[in-house]
Amino acid sequence: MDGSIIQIISVVFLLVLAMITGSIIEKRHYKSIHAREEQFRNLTAIPYELPMGDTQPLAEVRMVMGSVVISIDYFKQFLFGLRSIVGGRVTAYESLVDRGRREAILRMKEQFPDADIIVNLRMETSRISLGGQNKIGSVEVLAYGTALKYQK
Repeated sequence: MDGSIIQIISVVFLLVLAMITGSIIEKRHYKSIHAREEQFRNLTAIPYELPMGDTQPLAEVRMVMGSVVISIDYFKQFLFGLRSIVGGRVTAYESLVDRGRREAILRMKEQFPDADIIVNLRMETSRISLGGQNKIGSVEVLAYGTALKYQK
């Protein structure tokens, strides 16, 4: 009896610890994302070829890309396991994918910060499974596009 109580307490303690550390790490990452998004707010990235009526001569054209792999914490993985039993939205993974997409776009913009616009923005998302067929360990996000610098 005493051994099983200790095991239950240990599991609960580890889940709470994972929840706290995961939350702290996620908040720090979002803080970094917000600061960098403010820095690059004037560099627009669009999924179209060119803005309508754009006939300005180009000074430079570059392909830019940003990639990120973000891992899920054990608490969110535990919540995912519970959610998969009852069904519904998996909000634990929504922030993971959101952070991945935003970080990948920022890394793409950091490759050519002097660009005037990024066109043909494309994103690819894939999961990296660890330990089993349905267990997601990490999410990889790749953002790429064509950066344009107009002649002044």
